[in-house]
Amino acid sequence: MSKLFEKLTLRGVELKNRLWVSPMCQYSSVDGMPTDWHLVHLGSRAVGGAGLVVVEATAVSPEGRISPDDSGIWTDGHSEAFRRITSFIKSQGSVAGIQLAHAGRKASTYIPWKGNGKIDVADGGWQVVAPSPIKFAGNFPEPREMTIADIEKVTEDFVAAAVRAVDAGFEVIEIHAAHGYLFHEFLSPLSNKRTDKYGGSLENRMRLPIETVRQVRKAVPENLPIFVRISATDWVENAWDLEQSIELCKRLKDEGVDLIDVSSGGNVVDARIPVGPGYQVEFAREIRKRAGIATGAVGMITDSHQAEDILQKGDADAIFVAREFLRDPYFAIRAAQELGGGLRAPKQYGRAIEIAIASAEAAT
Repeated sequence: MSKLFEKLTLRGVELKNRLWVSPMCQYSSVDGMPTDWHLVHLGSRAVGGAGLVVVEATAVSPEGRISPDDSGIWTDGHSEAFRRITSFIKSQGSVAGIQLAHAGRKASTYIPWKGNGKIDVADGGWQVVAPSPIKFAGNFPEPREMTIADIEKVTEDFVAAAVRAVDAGFEVIEIHAAHGYLFHEFLSPLSNKRTDKYGGSLENRMRLPIETVRQVRKAVPENLPIFVRISATDWVENAWDLEQSIELCKRLKDEGVDLIDVSSGGNVVDARIPVGPGYQVEFAREIRKRAGIATGAVGMITDSHQAEDILQKGDADAIFVAREFLRDPYFAIRAAQELGGGLRAPKQYGRAIEIAIASAEAAT
């Protein structure tokens, strides 16, 4: 049996395989509400056999959105709107997850196909907040330094969003602490110049994400797993790095986190990142080994044999895939055919799959 198609149980949730859809911004929401686009986009990946389908970065407050078109879950109405999506994902044998997020200083920006950089308040943007009043880049908004009250509200917003997510039918909660968004901004000494209890030492810079995880863990059912996505490094010197990430992950494990979704970068606009096949896998391996916590590998993983090899070597416990699932919603079914994973296409598509298998066998 392929390792990629082994079941994985985290707390009370069983995932039918270890090939998962990574959260990917669709910039297709209206006032944070999911639309038919999300139903079809996410639902088709569940039909395609993914064990876990994770909704894109979903803002815990209006000001936490990256753009005005971001997904959100700051009201009960958002929770209600997500239910038909989670219900469909579950009907296909997959697990529905959601990534809860706050964009911090990278908020109030245009979606990729409409522009670049900040949206002014006069044009529908908003005042952004950050640990320190430092722009991400020249054309990004000028952030206001957060007060203690602002920081405490962020934790409250994440807790409320997590409760709504459970009510909406999500069975995995992922907290976004990567890619230069708010929690990553607190973690990195490049973006956090505070002199109070939330800045300076590693202990202080970790305080907000750890406090938030602690409160979220208390608020959601014990049988539901919590993931945290981190950037393992800023890819520049004297910044956030792997060693600090390992310490953070040890603490997150102690707070009841079940898996670390290991990415990198996003907090430094001109960082030199050696992008290539599986370029972040080493971070997942080191965190898994040294922090003693389950990890998910992500980043330029586009081939079934590549994904299988990562798991066989013990570098990670699961594989998050983004772009390849955009190219092929049925990547999991294809991977199962290639690896002998035993995953079957839905009955409605059975004839097409059987013909494709027969043709391939005839060709060999």
